[in-house]
Amino acid sequence: MSALRVAMFGGGRGTAAIARRLLETPGVELSLLVNGYDDGLSTGALRRFLPGMLGPSDFRKNLLLRRDGDGPGRAALVAFLERRLPPGTARRDLDGLADALPRGVREPVERDLAALRARLDADPDGLDLADCAVGNLVIAGAYLRLGRDFNAAVGHCARAYGSAARLLNVTGGEDAHLAAVKASGRVLADEAGIVAPQDPSPITDLFLLREPLTAAGRDELERLPPARVRWVLRRRRAALTANPAALAALRDADLIVYGPGTPHSSLLPSYLTPGVPDAVAASRAAAKVLVVNLTDDHDVRGLSAAGHLGLALSYLGDPLNERGLVTHAVRHRPGDGRAAGPGPVPGRDGVCWLPADLADPERPGVHDAGRTVALLTGLVARTDALLERAG
Repeated sequence: MSALRVAMFGGGRGTAAIARRLLETPGVELSLLVNGYDDGLSTGALRRFLPGMLGPSDFRKNLLLRRDGDGPGRAALVAFLERRLPPGTARRDLDGLADALPRGVREPVERDLAALRARLDADPDGLDLADCAVGNLVIAGAYLRLGRDFNAAVGHCARAYGSAARLLNVTGGEDAHLAAVKASGRVLADEAGIVAPQDPSPITDLFLLREPLTAAGRDELERLPPARVRWVLRRRRAALTANPAALAALRDADLIVYGPGTPHSSLLPSYLTPGVPDAVAASRAAAKVLVVNLTDDHDVRGLSAAGHLGLALSYLGDPLNERGLVTHAVRHRPGDGRAAGPGPVPGRDGVCWLPADLADPERPGVHDAGRTVALLTGLVARTDALLERAG
């Protein structure tokens, strides 16, 4: 039986359970398409220390996806890379940090950390190491060691540390910084502000900027008329390219999944990448499926399932779905734990809605991985069967 190629848009934790179950499904080859615009707390400090580098956090989280049956060596590596450094950590504390790891992974970790230590030696006070995830420092070291090529660093870490998925930055690696404008006129200056608690006024515009927006710059913008604010931010947009490997993964996929996650940070910015909508439109995928969040995020309070679909299509540049960029949308239907709902429900814009009980009863707000993956892969099997009969 040929492999089932799945390309899934995601972020950090939102798609983790679904990704793990896909990786455990025989015959599935998974490509995860992630963006690097995170800039909160220690990640933001690391990006300021290394201007030009994207945020590594969501890549670290996907790099460390564990499957049932992973051995103790894998568990030790995951624990090490997820470790947060305590307050008061100094440059000297990074010496010998990886000594307890098994030799097979210790050597690449030490090589990457050595590059970061050298950068810290040149600027001892440039980075507060408190609360930094060790895995973020490892990716940063790989970035420095590989000529400040972020995508090369992600690829190296995926290979060196045994990523079970094909982990891909959606862009060519260009530096960019998120900002948003709300209907109220409020400006959210960064990714951290976009994901934080906020007033219920909806976000109306996302921008990927060449330079981060400062607090003073935000305050200045908020004194301008909304139309002027949008004009100013459009002129500051970063020039982005797509990662050719990400476009190829979309074109060659049998199944494309727009995964759950924080929309305005993890998902919608990825859809803005030049070339992504065209690759989805040209894809051989039997199904292109939007999985609607189970609970509200701060950036989309009260948004309906149909609203999530509308946002996705809008940021894909196809608000009426004339290019068929979404074929199915999956929304949670509380019930008896069955994956299948009462049957597909035709909706507007040619999207088939699939109501199903998808909540994990033991983890509120998390999709039940088994039922969700069974539904997704079942869509491909049913489509293939229909095509075979038609042929």
